[in-house]
Amino acid sequence: MKYLLVVCTEPISDPAGGPDDIDAWVTKHDASGARIFGDRLASVDQARTVRIRGGGTTVTDGPFAQAHASIAGIDILECASLDEAVAVALEHPMARGGALEVRPFYDWDAD
Repeated sequence: MKYLLVVCTEPISDPAGGPDDIDAWVTKHDASGARIFGDRLASVDQARTVRIRGGGTTVTDGPFAQAHASIAGIDILECASLDEAVAVALEHPMARGGALEVRPFYDWDAD
């Protein structure tokens, strides 16, 4: 099953260590087949949020949520279970220096 790993930055990190070697994590999980795709995103100052409300459109500068954390990148994982995807995420260096959301893709065959 495919899982989306959303990599977020946070202003507070674990004093025991931060995102040391993301390249090593990428190499390991590319080789194992758990990581299908991933990329870093541009800075939040390049983000635009688009909405249609009441027949009008708005485009605002910045990310969707105005929060202290921001999305820094994404990875797509192929794992046998959510528990396996979480285990892969726990090895990501940003688990110490940020936050990771692991979410399965919608199962279209389940309907």
